[in-house]
Amino acid sequence: NSRGGASLLKDSIPITEFSASGPFEGHDLLRRGFTSVKNELLPSHPLELAEKNFQLNQDKTNFATLRNIQGLHAPLKLQMEFRAAKQVQRLPFLHSSNIALDTLRGNDECIGFEDILNDPSQSEVMGEPHMMMEYKLGLL
Repeated sequence: NSRGGASLLKDSIPITEFSASGPFEGHDLLRRGFTSVKNELLPSHPLELAEKNFQLNQDKTNFATLRNIQGLHAPLKLQMEFRAAKQVQRLPFLHSSNIALDTLRGNDECIGFEDILNDPSQSEVMGEPHMMMEYKLGLL
């Protein structure tokens, strides 16, 4: 019986011949899964990518200027200080303001969008403190 089933499979028509092709082809949800619209979107404005990478570009410019003025040691020292300031965090259930990092970058005296209207990523999220700490330490 198993040989008969195999011969039936050999004689069957491949499923690819049934699928439509061309500009009017529909998305086959069962075979390809859900489509992600976010991956297909292009930036809505030419300056959008520049705005997203503003702080990174600003840091690169400052490091290049600092290297030209003071030598290689100055940007390396500043990068080590940035890395140390990023590692200092509050407990997982409390939001960290990163005031040390803002001070190193010189943004502590600037008033930006997130200072007035608050950054959505900094919304108050309060959970069970013990559970969140155990998850961070890998005990759960």
